[in-house]
Amino acid sequence: MNGHVQLGSARGRWILAATVLGSGLALLDSTVVNVALPFLGRELNAGMDGLQWTINAYTLTLAGLILLGGSLGDRYGRRKIFLIGTVWFAVASALCGLSPNIEFLISARALQGIGGALLTPGSLAIIQASFVRHDRPRAVGVWSGLGGVASAIGPLLGGSLVQSVGWRWAFLVNLPFAALIVLVT
Repeated sequence: MNGHVQLGSARGRWILAATVLGSGLALLDSTVVNVALPFLGRELNAGMDGLQWTINAYTLTLAGLILLGGSLGDRYGRRKIFLIGTVWFAVASALCGLSPNIEFLISARALQGIGGALLTPGSLAIIQASFVRHDRPRAVGVWSGLGGVASAIGPLLGGSLVQSVGWRWAFLVNLPFAALIVLVT
């Protein structure tokens, strides 16, 4: 599909904002959680294996299903799957933040990875399908660069949240971001 939206237009800025926020959400989460691991390990009485699975459950489902997420977007609509992925990610984030034990958290992290697999490929596909040809490289550059910023901010945000309000907020912080993504989309 050839895009028809120009990057400098209001619609182009909204599309870019939604896609950057969506992919940034998944990237930010992975780095925020890494900082929270020692705290949630202590509170949930989790050993090293439980903490490793907290990371791996997310990473494995995200990596294992990301191609499926892209295919579903192609088949049923990129925007629709992107929104479903965002809401799915938010619900799974709430479950993570409310986890009573490490096993529940690991399961919720796997669900979170599924949400990430639905929203992440959709964000880049939306850029590719939306923008006119000559604006695509710049749009992808902004998307990539701001995604890197989200990854870099993650440890700082995670440390701040864990120190001030507790490890659960490493997950619950995703809820207002997801609401903003749905609103912008």
